[in-house]
Amino acid sequence: MFDRSGRIVSTAQSEHEQIYPKPGWVEHDPEEIWRRTVGVIQEAMEARGLLPEDLAAIGITNQRETTVVWHRKSGKPVYNAIVWQDTRVAAAVGEFAAHGGQDRYRVQTGLPLATYFSGLKIRWILESVAGARAQAEAGDLLFGNIDTFLIWHLTGGADGGVHVTDVTNASRTQLMNLRTLQWDRDILKDFGIPIQMLPKIASSSEVYGTAKLPAVAGVPIAGDLGDQQAALVGQACFKPGEAKNTYGTGCFMLMNTGGREVFSNFGLLTTLAYKFGTRPACYALEGSIAITGALVQWLRDNLGLIEKSSDIEALARTVNDNGGVYFVPAFSGLYAPYWKDDARGVIAGLTRFVNKGHIARAVLEATAFQVREVVDAMASSSSSSGSSSNDSGITLDVLRADGGMVVNDLLMQFQSDILAKPVVRPMVKETTALGAAYAAGLAVGFFQDTDELVANWAVDQRWEPKMDEVTRERLYRFWKKAVTRAFDWVEPA
Repeated sequence: MFDRSGRIVSTAQSEHEQIYPKPGWVEHDPEEIWRRTVGVIQEAMEARGLLPEDLAAIGITNQRETTVVWHRKSGKPVYNAIVWQDTRVAAAVGEFAAHGGQDRYRVQTGLPLATYFSGLKIRWILESVAGARAQAEAGDLLFGNIDTFLIWHLTGGADGGVHVTDVTNASRTQLMNLRTLQWDRDILKDFGIPIQMLPKIASSSEVYGTAKLPAVAGVPIAGDLGDQQAALVGQACFKPGEAKNTYGTGCFMLMNTGGREVFSNFGLLTTLAYKFGTRPACYALEGSIAITGALVQWLRDNLGLIEKSSDIEALARTVNDNGGVYFVPAFSGLYAPYWKDDARGVIAGLTRFVNKGHIARAVLEATAFQVREVVDAMASSSSSSGSSSNDSGITLDVLRADGGMVVNDLLMQFQSDILAKPVVRPMVKETTALGAAYAAGLAVGFFQDTDELVANWAVDQRWEPKMDEVTRERLYRFWKKAVTRAFDWVEPA
């Protein structure tokens, strides 16, 4: 819950299960996500004794690309949600790329063919779940990313629930045309996806319906943004060239490119930044990194080197440097700027000298190195797309950082060092939730305009680069060498 100044009034959080049925497969239970959502809404309301009439509007932000198909009449999913990290559609990616290349849909969608996006996940469900295709063609099944699934349930579910998504989430399906902001019928035909199962595409900031859940009954649901775009809005990056990086399970850097799409020759995605009501859409360049915070979780859960994620900083501080170790976390391939599904994780530079402190430090540095690669790609994309600030991202002067990992001072200082740029953390660290609140508030007039949101933004901490250039470039050179060792690991079946 946020107030008019963008400060947190009440908060509640709850983890849900990560399901790994096979190597490379990652699933969630959509019904568990719905139960958790209901639970945290009630908890946050009760913590401050709030009533529905105390709320102006509700905004939704969600993990993008994570794909749910469910029955229109019962609300029951036909299969678990297939998560953005899941690689089961790799063979289909290869099939489609064999005819027209990995970029055959990039002009329409801004995206390369990859296991990342929703479209081929929908196709997999329709082909793999008995009876699903016939039910979808009969209009009995609905598709949505998690935003659509939650809005449908919040507005009544099987009893009149609204089936809607916004342009930012739709742009991550690989099924929406970037210019028309509508579903692309040619791609739907190629993928064999019936259009009747898809939600209506709306703006990111408008009233979609009203909540039926007792704790928030009657409150308008008025904001919907994919999590990375929500963080861009929460960080008040409303001018071309302004960029934010969210350090979460993965890392996602978005740079506002204004009112037109900019295409990258350097492995970045062209995506929607936001669309507020009837105003023109705003676009962004995005660098997507699959594994960052998830690598810390892996160190905790799979190796047991730390008890909780926050312990990694103390362990990494037991050594002065990485001891020559580099960890390339290509657990589900490499995303930007490489887009290599056949890469796999590598730890390089091991010697008898190396201990668990060096491994912990290499885990943290892997995040910063991957972000440096995206920043370099963004600078190249920006300069190659033109000289005016409208169509180029212009040089990144300061990196606005948010997400769960920004509380790690060691990581943030190393990030500044390896970029040779200042990194700033905002006062409100939950910028993803804040962005959704801003979109909802703008729709109902709770916030007047984006200038009011810019005025809310304030710096909590700033890190300046301290590393000399020779050291910086030597470390980065070895990182790039380690990355090449991860390439082409998976052989074609």
